[in-house]
Amino acid sequence: MTNVVFIHGMFQNSKSWASWQTYFEGLGFVTSAPSWPYHEGEPAELRRNIPEGLGALHLRTLVDEFATFVRAFSEKPVVVGHSVGGLIVQELARMQLLSAGVCISSVAPNRMLAFDWGFFKNSMSIANPIAGNDPFLMTAEGFHASFANTMPVESSNAAYERTATHDSRNVLRDCMMEDGKVDLELPHPPLLFIAGEKDQIVPPELIAKNAQGYSDKNSIVSFKEFPNRAHFICGEPGWEEVAAFAGNWIQTTLATE
Repeated sequence: MTNVVFIHGMFQNSKSWASWQTYFEGLGFVTSAPSWPYHEGEPAELRRNIPEGLGALHLRTLVDEFATFVRAFSEKPVVVGHSVGGLIVQELARMQLLSAGVCISSVAPNRMLAFDWGFFKNSMSIANPIAGNDPFLMTAEGFHASFANTMPVESSNAAYERTATHDSRNVLRDCMMEDGKVDLELPHPPLLFIAGEKDQIVPPELIAKNAQGYSDKNSIVSFKEFPNRAHFICGEPGWEEVAAFAGNWIQTTLATE
């Protein structure tokens, strides 16, 4: 059976993939969703007691850890990543460690930018160099404004309580620097890019730009934008449609490889 590995992004942990794991296991896949370092446990407890060392977490550590994780499988797994997790999927694809990858609301490599106010506001707020290694503390208000802006406040607050974590500013900083570079000209496993129309963190035009940047003519790149979806696309109402599209793409793509 095919293994599917889920990689969360910033301000989330493995709990955010619980429904997706159940859905994909129903399709016959074997799933796993390891948390990043300093992200293991209940999100509410991680917010109350910030793990020592969280603020010093870097992107390279995450890429190395997930590379080690996927190498342990006897056959290359499918890897699904959200946000920074999507960028990690692209890096693992460059390393030829995947059979296929799904990049959802993915942070873009190679200093790609979008001329979008929400993108700049959120990126600069988190990456703020003056804050040093102090973790970025996600609030319920910030979660609704940036993550779950298509949801009613009450629903967003409930999602925050259930799934949100604080995070390292250094991870996003690294995404904008050398460790966030991916060679888009190399042959690579099939990749699917999924965007949300109302995403305030990674707008759909940036995800489309990322997907279009891949230039190897013999490698598969697909793009899908879902209307009225925010950055919390994997957890907001209607996530089932997104999961179904990704699952069908994976099954179809693997069948033709």
